[in-house]
Order: sequence, then C-alpha cells, then structure tokens
Amino acid sequence: MNAKVLALMLWLLPVPVLAQGFANLGTAAEGYAIPQRGTEFEFPTDHGPHPEFRIEWWYLTATLTGDDGRDYGVQWTLFRSALKPEETHGWDSPQLWMGHAGLTTPNQHYVAERLSRGGIGQAGVRATPFDAWIDNWQMKARSPDGIGSLMVTAGDHNFSYELALEAQGPLIRHGDNGYSVKSPKGQASYYYSQPFYRVTGTLQFPDRTINVTGRGWLDREWSSQPLAENQTGWDWFSLSFDTGDKLMGFRLRDDSDGFTSGTWISADGRATPLAPNQLKPRTLRTEQVQGRAVPVEWQLELPAHDLSVTVQAMNPQSWMETSFPYWEGPVVVSGTHSGRGYLEMTGY
Repeated sequence: MNAKVLALMLWLLPVPVLAQGFANLGTAAEGYAIPQRGTEFEFPTDHGPHPEFRIEWWYLTATLTGDDGRDYGVQWTLFRSALKPEETHGWDSPQLWMGHAGLTTPNQHYVAERLSRGGIGQAGVRATPFDAWIDNWQMKARSPDGIGSLMVTAGDHNFSYELALEAQGPLIRHGDNGYSVKSPKGQASYYYSQPFYRVTGTLQFPDRTINVTGRGWLDREWSSQPLAENQTGWDWFSLSFDTGDKLMGFRLRDDSDGFTSGTWISADGRATPLAPNQLKPRTLRTEQVQGRAVPVEWQLELPAHDLSVTVQAMNPQSWMETSFPYWEGPVVVSGTHSGRGYLEMTGY
C-alpha cells in the first residue's frame, strides 16, 4: 500500500469504533443494528462478519512455552469497523479493517499493525470455510468444522509465528446466552469465545526459531454501541487455571466505581455468568509504560467461586504502540488458583 492511500485511510478511520475498550465507544449508533436479548447465534454464519453492526473483532491470545524453557505470549486480532451499516465491493466499501499482532517474551514485546479498506480483497472474513485475513496474516480453518481447528500466521520484519489450534472444549456464550451487558444503562454486545484451544507451532526471531506449545483463547464480539457515554476504557482478563477452570472478567471504567461482569467456565465447559459487579478487581501495582501509569499487578476477588488471586504481568512493558495504543500481554496467576492468561487494558 502506498503512503498516500495509507494516509487517506487513516484520515477516514472512525476513532471511536476500531478496537475494544477505547474511549467514545459510547457514542450514538443511529442507523446501525443493535444487539437484542434473546437472539440465538447461528453457526457457522456468526463466525463471519456482521456489516450491519458498527464494530467487530476476532481476537486470539495464546500463552505458550518454548522448547528453550521460556514462556511466551501471542496476540492475533482482526478488527472491523463500519462507516455505514452495509457492505459494497471496491474502494467505496464502508468497511475498514485493522490487524494487530503481538509477541511477548519476559523482556521483549514485539508489535505489528496492518490497515486495509474493505471491498478490495486485501482483508476480510469468510464464514464457510472459515478464513480471516489481512495482507498475508491469516486465521484459517484446517477442517470444515467451523473454528474448531485453525492455522494462524502473522509477523513483521523482526518476528513471526505460525500456530496450529485444536479446540478441546465447547464454544462459550457470555452473559445471557451471548448477550453481554456492558453498563448499568444496558449497553451490550454479542459475545462468545472458544477458550479451549491446544496450541502448537513455531515462533520466528531473526536469530532463532522456537517450537512452542500452550493454550489459546479466541474472543468473538460485535456491537454498535457497547459502552455508556461516561465509560472511558476497560480492563479485561482471560485466565486459564491449572484446575482446568477458566475466568473471563472485565471492568469498564467510568466516573464512579466502574462496572464489572464476566463468566466462570468450568473445566468441563459449563458457563456460569457473573452477576454485575460480583467480580472485584483491585490494582496492586502500577508501572510507567510509555509515559503512562499502567496497572501491572492486580488482585481479583470472586467469593462465589472461592477465588482470590494475584494477576501479574509477565512483561510490564507490553504496550501495543499502534494507531490506537493500549496494553496487552500475558499474565501469571497465583493465590487460591494458579495459572496463566492474558490482560488487556485500554484508555490509560
């Protein structure tokens, strides 16, 4: 893509609607579809895009261990944002695409970004057989069974990865059968996950190749106004415990105490939605990251599931220096439950 095209596209990008958790996602969504409680997901169709909604993402994180004995984290994300609630072919398509790739080690954090206009084939998602791509980055089905078996690739001049994912459990619907409320005023999204991937693959650095194994978690979410007007960002946790249980939890920050919600996922795949503000997150330590005070150690309390854990960043400097910057990186969990996971923080 030449510089003029890229500059034009950046000028057109709607700042409020490109990535989860950024300020102004509470702006009005007139003309766009709005999530409705009671809607049933339709698979494999809902693995694909929903252009009538304003924002959407395919969001993979993976906690990995290399054959060198070190821990790693990987992120692969494709965001879709609509200027209008429709899809057309060619350069007049109102669908905009942004891809983020991250690779984290205990002392390095690698970031790459891709931008594209929809309608020209440079980026997009197909439901059957599943295929999501931007440039040469790809998340593609390895078999015809939806997203149960995937191959994921991405990279830049200083890193790349190629991962095979095999689901070992069911899809998880968050909130009320996939209708996930985000504020006391009722803003919501459609939200489901596949948090049971077994991952194998390779990480490529300029001077070495590392074979890795681990666990992956794919989030699928779409909406048109997921935040209230006074919410400015969020802290999102996806934690996999050594018991096999899992927790997805988030806090949406506002001018008061914020709003928390989430899902407890048992080892056998049963999902229990958390009541609003049942999850109690508390910052234990902040660190200066790119000139900002960012929480890098948390206390999470969830009495209903006898959970009291410390969540600590593996690499506190896991800053995504992208068009819309945020913090995203792997974490280590200790306390009543031990394990690993991912943390995303926006709006800092």
